[in-house]
Amino acid sequence: MDPVAPRALRILVVDDHELFRAGLRQLLDRIDSLTVVGEAADGAGALLAVEQLAPDVVLMDIGMPGTDGIEATRILVARHPGVAVVMLTADDNDDSVAAAVRAGARGYLVKGAGLNDVRRAVTAAGRGGTPSGPETGAAARRSGPGG
Repeated sequence: MDPVAPRALRILVVDDHELFRAGLRQLLDRIDSLTVVGEAADGAGALLAVEQLAPDVVLMDIGMPGTDGIEATRILVARHPGVAVVMLTADDNDDSVAAAVRAGARGYLVKGAGLNDVRRAVTAAGRGGTPSGPETGAAARRSGPGG
């Protein structure tokens, strides 16, 4: 490994649809600077996986059965403030995106985003920034007045 190059960001993918998780993993595997360390199908599984796998970034679906993405984000950020959460959403106008950001998500990624948008969003979040671009949303833009 090149001593100057930053280490690959460790990614956890959380979504209740197995096909979507598999497709996202395949997409992320094409990006050299990212390593998918695991998957979870719901919020409770995500919390357990974070404890076991220590990811840098969690890509978390908003709407899942059981512990949804918003509640899982709230718990995850309280327990592991160094882990960045980027929400996955089918609809970037959904009020739940703002609720997720208030829960501690760094931003969001629209499920239809392309490879470059995914790379930018995950890298920005993993390096301490906020995702931005046409298929992503920064926390500051979605959280509304006062934060």
